[in-house]
Amino acid sequence: MAAAVMPTSTGLSGGSLETCVAYCQTYVCGGGKASAAAAAASGSFLHHPCNLAAAGVQGLSSSRGDSSSSSCWKEGQSTTTMSRFNGRRRRLQVLQQAAPPTLNSPENVAMKNLQVGPIPDMMSLSTRTGFLGPPPPSISKPEPPTKISLAELVAPVAEDLGILNNNLHLVVGSQNPVLMSAAKQIFGAGGKRMRPALIFLVSKATAEVAGLNALQPQHRRLAEITEMIHTASLIHDDVLDESDVRRGKQAVHRMLGTRVAVLAGDFMFAQSSWYLANLDNLEVIKLISQVISDFASGEIKQASSLFDCDVTLQDYLDKSFYKTASLIAASTRSAAIFSGVNACACDQMFEYGMNLGLAFQIVDDILDFTQTSEQLGKPAGSDLSKGNLTAPVLFALQREPELRELIDSEFMEEGSLDAAISLVHRSGGIDRARELAKQKGDLARQALDSLPQGPLRQSLDRMVDYVLERVY
Repeated sequence: MAAAVMPTSTGLSGGSLETCVAYCQTYVCGGGKASAAAAAASGSFLHHPCNLAAAGVQGLSSSRGDSSSSSCWKEGQSTTTMSRFNGRRRRLQVLQQAAPPTLNSPENVAMKNLQVGPIPDMMSLSTRTGFLGPPPPSISKPEPPTKISLAELVAPVAEDLGILNNNLHLVVGSQNPVLMSAAKQIFGAGGKRMRPALIFLVSKATAEVAGLNALQPQHRRLAEITEMIHTASLIHDDVLDESDVRRGKQAVHRMLGTRVAVLAGDFMFAQSSWYLANLDNLEVIKLISQVISDFASGEIKQASSLFDCDVTLQDYLDKSFYKTASLIAASTRSAAIFSGVNACACDQMFEYGMNLGLAFQIVDDILDFTQTSEQLGKPAGSDLSKGNLTAPVLFALQREPELRELIDSEFMEEGSLDAAISLVHRSGGIDRARELAKQKGDLARQALDSLPQGPLRQSLDRMVDYVLERVY
């Protein structure tokens, strides 16, 4: 997200319009005050006054056990270096002041599974078996699971996805040719459409429980809105990360310029908000509106903790929720709401989406260390090089004091980044991050226990395998 201060529907909750303009001019648009004002006033900064998923996500536990889920459906280096460091810290103070306030909300209670939980110490396990490197020949490695085809998983909703792909270009509108061109650039690049697929699968599964024979029009529009919001966030992320390519095509800001890209993202946020309002369901409006605020909160958390070795695993999970899992969780819950199932069932679908989203982000962060630059479409270790400390790094820091020194130096010396990546591999941090991703995947599966058996539940269950298998 490009914004740090979120206007409500009646006014600015985090600061004045002048503050928004100044922030956009400095950190987003990189241009004049007029273009900054346009970005500050646009739909990117929508912030509904009724927030459900609070900016300060509380620790979670998996207190919802099988008993509750089973009854759920039934019951409802120099002066230059120091100057650069100090400058960044001053900038981050501004970001922290602009962060949205922590809000109290019923969704804080629903999000209890964000708690870290016990992670096996892979290094101590290796020590007990008498080796620190690869296992000896006498110990066989487990065979990786058979690769899962996403097309196979979404087969029950393939026709619905085809309709969605045709509609996406229509819902953007045609008032502004430049913004239309930007939207078509990224929509035309394809993508897995994983989020809409999840919405359709959850919608059909919960509709079956509620006795509905078909998807409701609101289910289809929800899937379109979700993909529009996700696409808008990608456009803004590419601007912030200075990425050159998205989905195998030139990034929008490389093709049309940064200012147009920011406004294109804002335009899509505004359009999605208009369609969201027309769904005429206040609970869903609150849920999806909060997602847009969460995007900004995640970017602020990430920007304010670059190269900070004192970041905790809980901080990392909170940021991952804001940036990735929030949209999936809100969408799967909204799908259940439109099916008309009870509150407990909606809670279970929120937990499924949240934990699947967290597992997805953890796996993405592991791949930054295990895949080649060609596979990633960006330099390997790029997150670490920018100071974004992810789960494998946080686990490695617990074992490798030298890694802290390299991160504190911000990799100014030649070869220091490669040395840091080697330490992450040597420490067992990647194995422990894999275990964390599996833990979140297991929690997602538990949330499906009350769904009726059949192809829809099977696809939702195997979607967890599809996310986790990428780390093999």
